[in-house]
Amino acid sequence: MYINKEQTVKPAFESQPPVLEPDKVSSVCEEELVLTGPARRGSKEAFESIVKMYMKNAYYTALGLVGNRDDALELSQEAFILAYRNIKQLNPGRKFYPWFYQILRNVCFSHLRKKRNRQSKSLEKIEEYGPVAELNDSFMPDVVAERNEAKDRVWKAIGKLDKKHREVIILRHFQNLSYEQMAQILFCSRGTVMSRLYYARQRLKELLGTEKGGD
Repeated sequence: MYINKEQTVKPAFESQPPVLEPDKVSSVCEEELVLTGPARRGSKEAFESIVKMYMKNAYYTALGLVGNRDDALELSQEAFILAYRNIKQLNPGRKFYPWFYQILRNVCFSHLRKKRNRQSKSLEKIEEYGPVAELNDSFMPDVVAERNEAKDRVWKAIGKLDKKHREVIILRHFQNLSYEQMAQILFCSRGTVMSRLYYARQRLKELLGTEKGGD
């Protein structure tokens, strides 16, 4: 596949994820409609333009879901590759990003399931050899060095939310989607979206307040 790391996104983005402002959303949607048709007919150039349009959003969405920069980079690229291979399944007139989000979401959650299975098997092997030093990645120098207290505290708190509440925070606050758009993507009602978002915000306040207090 022609998409590579240089074409998509680098993991060195600065502190805050991009937020699509209303006027930019409108222009993005118009440009997307122009590009989607040729992309469905196999135009690599048109699809590359769509990738450039959404690559940062895809990266930060993946980061919010999996909590690791390198994994987010790889998974967002994998999702774009799958989208390219299956672009003809996108119905004419349907917006690209809600369709693409389902692919990205499935890729990220599949990765998390595999990761949990690997960790479970690794722990089983460790237990075979008896007690060992406590395993806690918060004391690993490379992990500590990677952290920036101002921004990573927020991502850490988001990572503690369960899947459905993590998703609504990412979609609402970092992707700037409306309640209706979120309901369409998540296959639930507007009321369910609002309820999940309310709970997620309250939980984040608790988590950030606890961490700030040093507990």
